[in-house]
Amino acid sequence: MDWNTKQTTELIDALLALKDRGQARRFLRDLMTEKELVELGSRWAAARMLAKKVPYTEITKQTGLSSRTVARISQWLNKGMGGYRALINASDHTHINPLPGSGLR
Repeated sequence: MDWNTKQTTELIDALLALKDRGQARRFLRDLMTEKELVELGSRWAAARMLAKKVPYTEITKQTGLSSRTVARISQWLNKGMGGYRALINASDHTHINPLPGSGLR
């Protein structure tokens, strides 16, 4: 599947145009269902925890993701296009926790 299309480029441009967290929250909620947003949030949390070497069992417990999904995220984190790593590094500098209440940073 070719995901690098005019439509996805326009979506990326729209994301880059967001001015603040509130605007991003509203845009993403209009774009996706609550379930889709929760799934994306869980995947992001899993990527951050994987980068901190948290065991798969703990990640699945905290996020509710399947071990297969966590394994795919790990593969993309380690052998993907570098997007996860770039944002993990950037977010580490802004002190964003991977999962509320997890105590992980």
